[in-house]
Amino acid sequence: MKINRKGFTLAELLIVVAIIAVLVAVAIPVFGSQLEKSREAADLANVRAAYAKVLTEANMGIYDKVVTVDLKQKQYDWQSSDVITIGGISHSVKEGDTDNWIGKPGAGGTCKVSFDQKTGTKFVWSGAGSSASNSYNMSENFFDVLKDSGCLELVKDNSSFEFDSGTDSQKYVPKIKAQIGANSLLQTGTWAYLGSVKDAKKRYLFWTSLDINAKGKEIAADTEIPILIQTGDRKYYVSKSKVASRNGKYMAIADHLNKEYKSYYAGGGQVYISVRSLCCI
Repeated sequence: MKINRKGFTLAELLIVVAIIAVLVAVAIPVFGSQLEKSREAADLANVRAAYAKVLTEANMGIYDKVVTVDLKQKQYDWQSSDVITIGGISHSVKEGDTDNWIGKPGAGGTCKVSFDQKTGTKFVWSGAGSSASNSYNMSENFFDVLKDSGCLELVKDNSSFEFDSGTDSQKYVPKIKAQIGANSLLQTGTWAYLGSVKDAKKRYLFWTSLDINAKGKEIAADTEIPILIQTGDRKYYVSKSKVASRNGKYMAIADHLNKEYKSYYAGGGQVYISVRSLCCI
């Protein structure tokens, strides 16, 4: 009996492999796109949950609540839709920043959800490729933020003031945060405004890149940290301070100020002592 052992030729095998390669080449981008869209859907669900939380706090009169959502997206900008809607706020992917929607999402980014009494809910997106995360406005005058917030008008009867980003104050800090731009250095780290109400030249901004009050990464009191100082006359200085505890509620860049403002300067308007010795430490 004759047995037929005929199989595939090499040409036939090559054709099959080529067909499979074409199918894989078509399927992988489609699969990757769908996978990215699923990540975006998960991020939107988490941001909507954060929005509900912030809005609930606002309805109770708490306006300084900020919820940060860590994004799962791997690509810059939106891939899934032309218009994104969260809590009745719609934003076209072709539009620029608005009062309620700043920046675009990207790999390793976040969405910070907050509430402003004038403009409503605010979404600040960041991530790889996002201008909100990769560049800062290096010509920014930080005192414009303080002025536009209206906080100085609220304390006009006082001789001095102090507004710290870590405080739970619902009267001042939310107003300042609402004026901070997407490309502002103040979007990161910890900051504090302090100085004279009447004399603009005797006002100071303290900033550190460290988030002193970050949950799980709290910095202990009396820890020495580097800080950047901008003075009311738009000069910058690098100095250091010691973290201080405020009423057991939050950590501040330094303890409350208790000395004459004139002690900040020596000949030529140069800072001659560290911030530690200027504040109540």
